[in-house]
Formats: sequence, C-alpha cells, structure tokens
Amino acid sequence: MSSEAGELLGIDPIELRFPFELKKQISCSLQLTNKTEEPVAFKVKTTSPKKYCVRPNNGIVAPRSTADVVVTMQAQREAPPDMQCKDKFLVQSAIVGKDVAPKDITGDMFTKESGNVVEEVKLKVVYLTPSSFEGSEDGSPGSLSYQEVTKEPEKVTLEPFALISKLMEEKNSAVEQNNKLREELDLLRRDISRQHGGFSLVFVLVVSILGILLGFLMKR
Repeated sequence: MSSEAGELLGIDPIELRFPFELKKQISCSLQLTNKTEEPVAFKVKTTSPKKYCVRPNNGIVAPRSTADVVVTMQAQREAPPDMQCKDKFLVQSAIVGKDVAPKDITGDMFTKESGNVVEEVKLKVVYLTPSSFEGSEDGSPGSLSYQEVTKEPEKVTLEPFALISKLMEEKNSAVEQNNKLREELDLLRRDISRQHGGFSLVFVLVVSILGILLGFLMKR
C-alpha cells in the first residue's frame, strides 16, 4: 500500500477502502508513523461524523514509533449512486511536549495560533464492490467541513419498526374494545327501553281494568 509522506506522521494507506456490503459494519485500519524525534499528537476528523467511528480518534505517537487507528463505517441501508463516496477524513498532527498525555489533547493544539508545528493530511473514502471495483477519482472537493468523529457508531436496528408495530397492535386492540363497549351500551339501552315500555303497557292495562270494574260497579 502507498503511504502519505508527511513531515510529522506517515499515514498508510492514503485512502480508506471499505469492501461495501449493505446492512453490515465494515472496518479498515490506518497506521500512523512518527517520523520525528518528538512526541506527535494526532486527531482524526471527518465530514460525516455520524457515519463513522474511529478508535482512537486522537492520541500521541511516540518518537520513531507507530500507532494503529481503526475506522469503522456503520451499517448502511442503501448504496450510493455509482458506488461513489464523497466522505473525507482529515488527520491533524502536531509536535507536543513529552509531558502531554492523550487526555490533554484539544483542538486548539492543531491550530497555527498554538505555536505548534502542525500538519494536516486529507484522506478520501473508496467503496469496493465484491468484484473489486474501485471508485474513480473525485473532482475537487471544494470547501469541506470536518468534524470530530464519535467514538461509538450509531447502531442501525429495527427497534423503531418493532415499536411502531406494537403501537399499531395496541391501537387496533383499543378500537376493537371500544366497538365492543358501544355494542354493549346499545344493548343496555335497548333493554332499558323495553323495560320502560313494558312497565307503561302494564300500567295502562291495570288502569283500564280498574276503569272497567269501576264503571260496572257504578251501573249496578
């Protein structure tokens, strides 16, 4: 593999190549080589921070030593047009003091205003198909916005779909119970109506019979 010849860090390879497969996390590794006699701090950024995780996303490479960085692309649900990926990575590096620990690394260390010797190397992302097709070179990337990479990728799961299905089942069950309650209420109303109707009829019959008897007695 070819490597990027930086003054501070050598980066191998200079492209992040992912054998693209749908719905599968894919990883590739970078090897950073400190070419100096001083500790070199590094930070990895990308234009798509929610799509990738980098371990570690920053650190310190000892003089004349190497460090491995693993870049993981989260599972994708669909392939990009023509398998062309426009994502970019930026590896920043700066010479730091021997007393600086990885936890002390900040973004300010990689600015010119810090007074440190700073270096930046841009890496492109290439998707490889099962037939080992390699994407063609991109045009000029223009102005890109690099952001720090999250340490943990966002997991693509089916939990939202399961939740929606469960809510739909609960909704259907509630509608069914509501319909049953309405039917029972209608039956209850009908029973009450019959009872009231029956009572009125009996009352009328009793009054009629009493009237007949009273009339018969009065005639006598």
